[in-house]
Amino acid sequence: MLVGVPKEIKTLEFRVGLTPEAVREYVARGHQVIVETGAGRGISKPDDFYIAAGAEVVDTAAEVFARAEMIVKVKEPQPSEWAQLSEGQLLFTYLHLAPDPAQAKGLMESGCSAVAYETVSAADGSLPLLAPMSEVAGRLSIEAGAQALRANNGGRGTLLGGVPGVLPAKIVVLGGGVVGTHAARIAAGMGARVEIFDRSLPRIRQLDEMFEGRVTTRYSTTATIEQSLDDADVVIGAVLIPGASAPNLVTREMLGLMKPRAVLVDVAIDQGGCFETSKPTTHDAPTYNVDNIIHYCVANMPGAVPLTSSYALNNATLPFGLALADKGVKACEDDPYLKPGLNVHKGNIVNNAVAESLSF
Repeated sequence: MLVGVPKEIKTLEFRVGLTPEAVREYVARGHQVIVETGAGRGISKPDDFYIAAGAEVVDTAAEVFARAEMIVKVKEPQPSEWAQLSEGQLLFTYLHLAPDPAQAKGLMESGCSAVAYETVSAADGSLPLLAPMSEVAGRLSIEAGAQALRANNGGRGTLLGGVPGVLPAKIVVLGGGVVGTHAARIAAGMGARVEIFDRSLPRIRQLDEMFEGRVTTRYSTTATIEQSLDDADVVIGAVLIPGASAPNLVTREMLGLMKPRAVLVDVAIDQGGCFETSKPTTHDAPTYNVDNIIHYCVANMPGAVPLTSSYALNNATLPFGLALADKGVKACEDDPYLKPGLNVHKGNIVNNAVAESLSF
């Protein structure tokens, strides 16, 4: 199969769909790979690295989309990209269609088959292609919160870990999955007071054992969240419902419970966000203020650390990408864990959770 890698065009997105090392694996499997010039610049891999790995470097994204049978990306296709997709073409990337009906319609009209990283599953019910970016985003969320707390950035002026004689910041993490666990680990490591919420008692018990008293675990209800918001300095939104829109756990009215210039970091913004007042932002303008509460809602947080992120992502996606290159869409029929990754096929939304969220 002819596999194409265009340069990412989302604002300040520096990741790349295939690293040179991954390209070498595709070529060794008998596939051809074409890469848009400069696609690997964000991970310090200029065109020479891709040529050495066996790829052909082409001048434009238009040529990649026109020639490739399978497109491998990182972020969801932008309008100019989905307009270049064609019937029967295979797209393998993050999609996050639930809060994005325009993209869903664009993909349906193109006639392509789109496989979404975030809905590929594993035998234990986990999401193996979402996990690496969730790990990165969870860790970055604490850095983002710490930066936004600084007075020069409009925040309260609180040091996350405090100093002797002065209380550290309180971090509230909503969601005990991959994002929440990594956020809590970094926050606790920096000396913050941390509370982590979840609605699964088995998961709460796991978290309690994992953190050995360094993090307070709480069962998530509206009442317990409201109680915790009262003295929170940073709230991390880390809730995920696979394929569906994230639930709104903090309403605008609840912002009134918080301290002035406290910070909300919504890691669930790709799925619509878990704060009522969330809206997507970019790395060049990451925050905004609502009711004197700082909101950080960057929709591609891992793009800020593209070298780490691209390699972590490729480590996870490579076996699934090779299967798709080998068999095409039939790979989704043959693999029960790749099957839920197929979101769009022959003009239809074929993932039930995505279809339900979009009401298509």
